Amino acid sequence: MSKKDYFIVGKKKFTSRLIVGTGKYRNMAECAKAVKISGAEIVTVAVRRVNILDKKKPMLMDYIDPKKITYLPNTAGCFNSNEALRTLRLAREIGGWKLVKLEVLGDKKNLFPEMIETLKSTEILTKEGFKVMVYCNDDPLMAKRLENVGASAIMPLAAPIGSGLGIQNKTNIKIILQQTKLPVVIDAGLGEASDASIAMELGCDGVLINTAIAKAKDPLQMAEAMKYAVVAGRKSYLSGRIKKNIFGDPSSPKKGII
Repeated sequence: MSKKDYFIVGKKKFTSRLIVGTGKYRNMAECAKAVKISGAEIVTVAVRRVNILDKKKPMLMDYIDPKKITYLPNTAGCFNSNEALRTLRLAREIGGWKLVKLEVLGDKKNLFPEMIETLKSTEILTKEGFKVMVYCNDDPLMAKRLENVGASAIMPLAAPIGSGLGIQNKTNIKIILQQTKLPVVIDAGLGEASDASIAMELGCDGVLINTAIAKAKDPLQMAEAMKYAVVAGRKSYLSGRIKKNIFGDPSSPKKGII
């Protein structure tokens, strides 16, 4: 990929457009190996679930160096604005992190985003100086509102978290892409490498993948597959696909035939 084709979010440049989650792996060693193989430069960290204080217990920082990989603290497990705000303020106090992922869930079964609380939290956090990447539904109207209140990136779901169903609403994703100047990162619901390629071919700036890698039968091989799928999808998008046509068009010349 061209050296100039950076993924930029919160004024930071990244060469990889694959963001990897750090949950659901069998152990931290496996997680670290998967991250390395994936080539990801950003990893999400669930502040409420990962040990970042008790040095007597295994710490993610012992396996993934935050000086080499950008940590993206997220609010996984938060179901209202107050919980999310408290979690990210804690992350800032602990590690000085300002580039964060906001995730406010509406229910424990479907894990869909609670958009009213999400919108309110985004506005507050941006005023406090956070660079907020926001997990949201695939509603173009809500995505635009998030942009208007200062979000740094829009992260619409492809399908419910952990479902592996792939992108369910390409049309809405296309509309979100056309109307925003912000990076758009598909977050949640991808299951296989082709899903990642499709997201990139639509024009998305990146994908965030956790379950599809961590719960694969061979997480390390899946991490590599996702790495190449993102690169292939991005190259395909930049190349400019041919127009769709219901009729055939011969690849050999139509004139000068023997």
